[in-house]
Amino acid sequence: MKFCAILLLFILLGINGYDCKIVQFIFGDSLSDVGNNKNLPRSLATANLPYYGIDFGNGLPNGRFTNGRTVSDIIGDKIGLPRPVAFLDPSMNEDVILENGVNYASGGGGILNETGGYFIQRLSLWKQIELFQGTQDVVVAKIGKKEADKFFQDARYVVALGSNDFINNYLMPVYSDSWNYNDVTFVDYLMETLESQLKVLHSLGARKLMVFGLGPMGCIPLQRALSLDGKCQNKASNLAKRFNKAASTMLLDLESKLPNSSYKFGEAYDLVNDVITNPQKYGFDNSDSPCCSFYKIRPALTCIPASTLCKDRSKYVFWDEYHPTDKANELVANILIKRFDFMRADDGTSQAPSPAPNIAPSSDTN
Repeated sequence: MKFCAILLLFILLGINGYDCKIVQFIFGDSLSDVGNNKNLPRSLATANLPYYGIDFGNGLPNGRFTNGRTVSDIIGDKIGLPRPVAFLDPSMNEDVILENGVNYASGGGGILNETGGYFIQRLSLWKQIELFQGTQDVVVAKIGKKEADKFFQDARYVVALGSNDFINNYLMPVYSDSWNYNDVTFVDYLMETLESQLKVLHSLGARKLMVFGLGPMGCIPLQRALSLDGKCQNKASNLAKRFNKAASTMLLDLESKLPNSSYKFGEAYDLVNDVITNPQKYGFDNSDSPCCSFYKIRPALTCIPASTLCKDRSKYVFWDEYHPTDKANELVANILIKRFDFMRADDGTSQAPSPAPNIAPSSDTN
């Protein structure tokens, strides 16, 4: 009789109990997108063509705007968290959410809804949060509110947006924000919006959260190509520094006000600036032009099958006009891990789903 009671208890636990994993929920732009824009049929911001993804998995385009892994990929791998699946991936369902988490990042997306409008389709941060609310409803229906609350509060959250709000909004005269604000008031506008968004995420369970800062935007190949002398554009980089200072202050204030919150600001501006200024110091040969380019036409804007590749992708800081290479992403991820003393989310036995690529010289060289 006692044996039957114990057996029944195990059966009930198996039906009603869920041993949920710690997963990540990532909100971001093309630096973190792992396939959402790939599934937006009208988006002009996509990484669907070769040679994107050439050093990741089977080497085919997977939606990442680089040759390999994103910074979020690498940090998650190294601290033992599963890689979140793109929200718009056809495989997405309740079990995938519970097992892997979700990545809502979208190329061209920004903190502001108006950012990146000329890309036609992209997911702004407000839209990504709206999708996250839908994710919560699905999980609550699957495992119940009590278990779902614990699942979401134990999860890790990354918010990595902001560069598009400058490069594909404020710094472009076609957007009204460029004449309605100045440098100070526009950053204030971003901070007010981001603070509201983080408060909503907290109300939805986000307790352990990192906001990524911006790098020297004026030094990406696109900005250099648009300048008269091929040098970094100081205005864009100074805006990134202003954003980082304001975001760091706002996040500290928010953490002190929101209960049980553990918020970190992941800023690596000085490191990235040093890599760009002194590439040889970090093992790079080139920090001012993209590895994937359309012959000598600049800016090339995107990487396409007709593009030519650099001889050694591990020696370039930038993959295309906007985005870093896998090697550069790995450098930034490792610095952030050391700087914030990340603790593994598992027992330390997890293996990275995809190790650093063994990059071979390209057959198409320039």
